[in-house]
Amino acid sequence: MKNIIKASLALITLISLGGCEKFLEEDLKTELAPSNTYTSTYGFEVGSAGLYALTRSEYNTYGEGGAFIHNGAAPYEALQAATDIADVINSDASLMAFANLTLRPTERFVGTYWNWAYSVISSANLMLVYSEQNTNWDSPTDKVRFQAEARFFRAYAYRTLVYLYGDVPYVETILYNFQLNFTRTPKAEVIAHMVDDLKFAVEHLPENPDQVKDGKLTKWAASHLLSEIYLLQGDYPAAEKAALAVINSKYYNLMKTRFGVNKDKPGDVFSDMFLENNQNRLTSGNRESIWVLQFQFNVVGGGTNSDDWTRRAWIPNYSSINGFVLADTLGGRGIAQLVPMKWWVGTARTNADGNVLGIFDAGDIRNSNYNIKRDWYYNNSGDASLFGKRAPITEQTWFTTKTLFPAITKFFYGRVENLSLTGSYKDRMKFRLAETYLLLAEAYLGQNDPQKAADAVNEVRDRAGATLVSAAEMDMDYLLDERIRELVGEESRRFTLVRTKKYVDRVKLHNPAIADKVKEEYALWPIPQGIRDANRDAPFPQNPGYD
Repeated sequence: MKNIIKASLALITLISLGGCEKFLEEDLKTELAPSNTYTSTYGFEVGSAGLYALTRSEYNTYGEGGAFIHNGAAPYEALQAATDIADVINSDASLMAFANLTLRPTERFVGTYWNWAYSVISSANLMLVYSEQNTNWDSPTDKVRFQAEARFFRAYAYRTLVYLYGDVPYVETILYNFQLNFTRTPKAEVIAHMVDDLKFAVEHLPENPDQVKDGKLTKWAASHLLSEIYLLQGDYPAAEKAALAVINSKYYNLMKTRFGVNKDKPGDVFSDMFLENNQNRLTSGNRESIWVLQFQFNVVGGGTNSDDWTRRAWIPNYSSINGFVLADTLGGRGIAQLVPMKWWVGTARTNADGNVLGIFDAGDIRNSNYNIKRDWYYNNSGDASLFGKRAPITEQTWFTTKTLFPAITKFFYGRVENLSLTGSYKDRMKFRLAETYLLLAEAYLGQNDPQKAADAVNEVRDRAGATLVSAAEMDMDYLLDERIRELVGEESRRFTLVRTKKYVDRVKLHNPAIADKVKEEYALWPIPQGIRDANRDAPFPQNPGYD
């Protein structure tokens, strides 16, 4: 397996370096050229593992050992900025234009996501083309299985493109000639292709998640994503059907009892899901996970120090305060690129002292100190005057120095052998059943059925010990709040707000720093300037507001 992963990383890097088309003009002589790799089931295993690696590199930063290079902060953080959940204050310069709505077509991450997505698409198309040529399969079902994986990843990449840029060129094969005349395919047409790809994936990916390796796709991961894409398309009955297929499959359930590595230690079932080694179904018993990205520490093909900087993004820079030292129990090293907004996270678990309660019920376990750390105690035993005393959270520590604030513990990660690690070497649940229920609720709201929407949301709220919502209370704003309570930092918040057509409303309501600047046209990013400059032989219009 390690040899497959090493070979796949080499192959996918080779493919990615050339982009979507120019690379394919070269007369490849390397041992890992597609023409002599995609000649057997083993070769397609190599290519498949490379596609998984390239997909994981969405969360990559500097490219250390990874298949894709971004540089700057983690691009993922730009998808949380300028929304309704996080302030981006005194953060990495590569994030500030996103946060301040001063975005230009030349901004680094504008190009990063475009290039990453088309690298995934190029690699998926390569596998699809060679799968039609290969006749050397170990099993009669191998061909459609690899095609299903490739088509899932192609749809997944186009998902990012249409959310961020709207109309984008649709490419479904290898481009053998260098092309300077791309045109923008209408978004609706691209989404229709995504639906076709995901329906094929649902039909041909493995059914039983207990019979696939950790991190590998099943038909249920495809059905979960298909539900979301149907919502984006506005086909709410189809979205309902796809979500219910996952829920009714009998393979998954919401975790409601303690499990995993710390099940006999203080905590709760929600916090259990985010402890290291508790994400994968086969090893931890987590039956809520539908698709898990593999970032495991010190494993070939796992994470690197440049992968998944979510911890750095969301955890305060507490170690710069006198009286604190880095600790794995405090999440390791954080630099607070993203600071949770007070309107939703609150300042206390109860409002008895007059503080802001946020959007949680008092009994909601997602608001427990195991999941949102509000009580910080100085931990430097060398400082006797402070050790063990409670450290105050103030407006200055929260919004100026970013050294202490209520922290989301789902992103805590630290290893005593190297507490300065930047990467979060923890497998990441990309899709889990709680979100499937919330997608189902969104489908019911789209069909004007608030009672069924409330029933779906209440499956999630019941697990959390929260007060059940009534049909009279159930609307899109309530659902968006529930997605924060359940999925903050896991979902790409910008995507959710764009899909639900609530981007401007929510930013105006909850993000005062840009409330007077946000406009509907900012729901999309600009087309990267380098793409438009290179496309010399055909018009390639810019998105409104960025000319």
